[in-house]
Amino acid sequence: MTVPDTMAAVRLMGHGGLDKLVYSRDVPVPRVAAGEVLIKVSACGMNNTDVWVREGAYGTEDDPAAVSTWRRQGNTLTFPRIQGTDAVGHIVAVGEGIDEARIGERVMVDFSIYNREDDSLADIDYMGHGRDGGYAEYMALPAENAHVVATDMSDVELATFCCAYLTAERMLMRARLAAGETVLVTGASGGVGSGIIQLARARGAVPIAFTAPGKEHAMLDIGAEAVVTRGDGDFVEAVSRAANGKPIDVVADLVGGTIFNDLLKILRPEGRYTTAGAIAGPVVQLDLRTMYLKQLELHGSSQGSRADFRKLIGYIEDGKIRPLVGGVYPLSEFHKAQTDFIRKSFVGKLVVVPDAVRRAACRGT
Repeated sequence: MTVPDTMAAVRLMGHGGLDKLVYSRDVPVPRVAAGEVLIKVSACGMNNTDVWVREGAYGTEDDPAAVSTWRRQGNTLTFPRIQGTDAVGHIVAVGEGIDEARIGERVMVDFSIYNREDDSLADIDYMGHGRDGGYAEYMALPAENAHVVATDMSDVELATFCCAYLTAERMLMRARLAAGETVLVTGASGGVGSGIIQLARARGAVPIAFTAPGKEHAMLDIGAEAVVTRGDGDFVEAVSRAANGKPIDVVADLVGGTIFNDLLKILRPEGRYTTAGAIAGPVVQLDLRTMYLKQLELHGSSQGSRADFRKLIGYIEDGKIRPLVGGVYPLSEFHKAQTDFIRKSFVGKLVVVPDAVRRAACRGT
């Protein structure tokens, strides 16, 4: 296959508003280095991390309001940067040391930059931050991060899993959620939240969803045992009713903000709290007495290990989890896609596709 010299891509030019995301048709196609492959991107899922990195909303340990990027271990973000973690595509070229027989493979990208040989995530980074990602027509990446998945799902469907479900799997691994246990999932209608619900069911656990009104049926449809919505009255009592008085063993929190201390109240003694997001506010009040008198565990989690990614592929191939496509947008309408993403009126994941892919789909080819 002939690879062009330039491509369409959305580049992040700096921290700030949507104007910092610039769609261009003359971005150089990345060169494939030794040990790498070049994929022609067919779909890429959207994540909260894209927005927070654009805004520089991660703060620092000294100043929560400081403009800062994702890593606490030292910044690797340079501008311009092509974001996009959840890429799916076909290998069109390989670098030195990679078998040319891989050309033509359809692959899902493990977006993590591990920086270590073991499964520690102490120095983790990701494609779309430490190097360019998938909001483009082409993407170069280490060959070991390009995985063939045995499924008949479409490229768009496959692009809904990677970041959200990998994050969800890691959260539940850290919290040791077991069969028969009950987990409360906040932010349940988003990509990670809906992934947690399905992965909890795959473990034989019982998920209770906390989400916005109007999304109850969707949550029940993907496996929630019960749903609590914002505005249901006293939050702690509403969760107790939804659980039929059974103890809450694990809280998987993606919201934070003002409900944080209530989440600790909801947990049973020796319960486990795990978080990978704070869409309602990252700075929270913690009553340490609740934490130590109830002997609670608090876990922070982000991304996942190589082993977690292999588990995710297994769940997909075994049909234990299913895609939730909340919308599909052409790359040239990226501003609209991210605006709709921020509004959170959908369930599951929004996916961006190159314009040529969108046109071909509309023609039915």
